[in-house]
Amino acid sequence: MSADRYIAIEGIEGAGKTAVSARVAKNLQSPPHNIDALHVREPGGTDVGEDVRGVLLNPREEKMSNRAEAGLFAAARAQLVEMVVAPALEAGKVVISDRSAYSSLAYQGGARGLGIEDVRAINDFAINGLWPSTVVYLRIDPSIGFAREEVRDRIGEEGIELQKLVAEAYEKLAAAEPEKFVIIDASMPLEDVVDEVTKQILSRL
Repeated sequence: MSADRYIAIEGIEGAGKTAVSARVAKNLQSPPHNIDALHVREPGGTDVGEDVRGVLLNPREEKMSNRAEAGLFAAARAQLVEMVVAPALEAGKVVISDRSAYSSLAYQGGARGLGIEDVRAINDFAINGLWPSTVVYLRIDPSIGFAREEVRDRIGEEGIELQKLVAEAYEKLAAAEPEKFVIIDASMPLEDVVDEVTKQILSRL
């Protein structure tokens, strides 16, 4: 199994991860590339993961502890990687993932203050060491990203200050692993972002 075809699309709320990742996967699948690409999302992508997604993202009266949040994300991710991502890579597919373990490093490790290395250890166990080979970071000003969100989930409802902390954490991760991160200006028109991400991914395959 090769992880060099495992690509994550990352960024704060409103950066465009979902739209970009889906369109990039479609671009790769279409002529002239005709690449066997699979699009997945986190949390989710499996029956177990979708159930956990509901727990994680649906607003509720009881505050979820930061450690519970980190554990639930890791659990959903463990199921997705074992049941979907790893078999796809074994079959020679390219996997385009809307978020990955790097989201937990930024959100729970950095913004929530649990510690990036502690959260990295939890996720390394959950995904059995299968980290994305390329992380496309959609960089955008938190105020612009936040304004784009018409419907906010439990985490989005916490406001722009959390997103500022998440953006800072992503910047630190990108600086620490420059060989893995590809930084894209997500304030460009969507099609321009999709084209640039597609080009960058093709250059790494």
